Amino acid sequence: QVQLVESGGGLVQAGGSLRLSCVASGRIFSIDDMGWYRQAPGNERELVAAITSGGRSDYADSVKGRFTISRDNAKKTVYLQMNSLKPEDTAVYYCNAEVRTFTRGLALYWGQGTQVTVSS
Repeated sequence: QVQLVESGGGLVQAGGSLRLSCVASGRIFSIDDMGWYRQAPGNERELVAAITSGGRSDYADSVKGRFTISRDNAKKTVYLQMNSLKPEDTAVYYCNAEVRTFTRGLALYWGQGTQVTVSS
């Protein structure tokens, strides 16, 4: 069984910063791509940023230049540094990871989500 647990969400004023973390645990052989998604009320879940096991990253246009995704493979952790936050960044943020386990092979796992609220 693989679990992804996010932390770091909260309430922040516009222009502020937050750092999200997501730790993977369980009988993990390796982790391929990891990413952050977000879902605001009434909207579909959308990709925010993704990072490969080699460190190559990609971002949604709306967050380029403000958000930075990174990972620590030894700690099985992915981070999302969010700067210059805007009210429209308000959403539940979810991490996901493509995880290879000893029993199930490669599968996609999701965290439970962490709320980010940006006040104007």
